[in-house]
Amino acid sequence: MSEQRPGFEPLRIVVLTVSDTRTDDTDRSGQALVERLTSAGHQLVEKRILPDDVYVIRAQVAAWIAAPDVQVVLTTGGTGFTGRDSTPEAVDVLLDKRIEGFGELFRHLSWHEIGSSTIQSRCLGGLANATVVFCLPGSTGACRTAWDGILKEQLDGSHKPCNYANLVIPERGTHG
Repeated sequence: MSEQRPGFEPLRIVVLTVSDTRTDDTDRSGQALVERLTSAGHQLVEKRILPDDVYVIRAQVAAWIAAPDVQVVLTTGGTGFTGRDSTPEAVDVLLDKRIEGFGELFRHLSWHEIGSSTIQSRCLGGLANATVVFCLPGSTGACRTAWDGILKEQLDGSHKPCNYANLVIPERGTHG
């Protein structure tokens, strides 16, 4: 458990790994997210692995967006350009508002690690029914980059001048 600061409130987070080949034993990206979010003091509500199928992904994410006990959805995988990569198509239509800067900032941070290959990332973030949703690439390194460089602060209500945590905490935002 991390040191808690005034204004920090644990969020209820789900993690979805999108993969046709990963299992609980081989899902390093999903596990990295789980380790980071719990170390930061947040609560893991559920972790699932689903195949890269646009309708299966969309149905699961939509169910979590509608669930009152879920404040944050993190997905990993399915954001590339191969034929089966469909996470952005599955999730984008569910969003009420896109967080345009999320993908831009992620690719900027990733540039320092993998160079121009970051241009192939179609990661995205958004807000749906007062639930924040972030779709990350499937590599463990990309999940670490997104969490350490963006999500850790933005999911912490004590981060100033602004953060996404305050949008999903019932007494501070509209979720409830």
